[in-house]
Amino acid sequence: MENGKVIAITNQKEGVGKTTTAVNLGVGLAQLQGKRVLLIDAAPQSSLTVALGHKNPDALDVTLATVMDAVIEDRPLEKGAGILHHSEGVDILPSNIELSGMETGLFNVMSREYVLKNAIDGMRKDYDYILIDCMPSLGMMTINALAAADSVIIPSQPSFLSTKGLNLLLHSVSKVKRSINPKLKIDGILLTMVDSRTNNARGIIESLRSTVGQNIKVFDTEIPHSVRAAECALTGESIFSHDKNGKVAAAYAAVSGRGVCAQTAGRGAGGAAPVSERESKDHHAAAASALRPCPLTRAC
Repeated sequence: MENGKVIAITNQKEGVGKTTTAVNLGVGLAQLQGKRVLLIDAAPQSSLTVALGHKNPDALDVTLATVMDAVIEDRPLEKGAGILHHSEGVDILPSNIELSGMETGLFNVMSREYVLKNAIDGMRKDYDYILIDCMPSLGMMTINALAAADSVIIPSQPSFLSTKGLNLLLHSVSKVKRSINPKLKIDGILLTMVDSRTNNARGIIESLRSTVGQNIKVFDTEIPHSVRAAECALTGESIFSHDKNGKVAAAYAAVSGRGVCAQTAGRGAGGAAPVSERESKDHHAAAASALRPCPLTRAC
């Protein structure tokens, strides 16, 4: 791969497994697929930074905010500035509270939607994959991530509140695709923290696959609910180190091996044929419209 693929991992709802997905997908690609992976923490909460062992991110001298500020000020930075290496084979561009100021400051910047893209473009040739852990909002930093990305992965719990927010997110992705980044694609919706024993979860998953899944891929692999996965952030490691023989590790291994490595995702859960670029332009909006009547509520 001449230039790395940039994937934004996003959902405006908190607690749906964005950071867990970024960490474990990244480590899975690095360890199981032999890929060069950079993880970017694009949230001032610094969840990704902390989850990979940096418990005091505010003490870091160079972070994503530093790199973006250098782009805004047209100030040179040393190659690899701010990038940290993790023992499990991935690199990290961390964040801290300074990024909250960047979110506000971007509104006064020329070409404000492309600041992160300009920062990332110089790193693409050094990595096979760059995964961006986005803020749990649809603010300017998330718009920057979508402008910089080749594709989007949307982690979502099979719960009413989580899936209800997909409507707004899909409309936002569609708007960015039309106005800012016409090459942006959705790799798929990844169901996380799934407890398949409950009728509620099974009903929502079935409804999601039958509505949104007609236009946007819903990954066949589901990430099961696990206490062991929640423990990883405390130890600063991925699920592959913390519980390598567990069901969550197996699920993320399957996603990193099959779903993400393909540069174009198939349509729907059943693996229907991919659509053309022309046909795909309206698919994000169509998927959002499919959620508008909210058949998911019948499963709740």
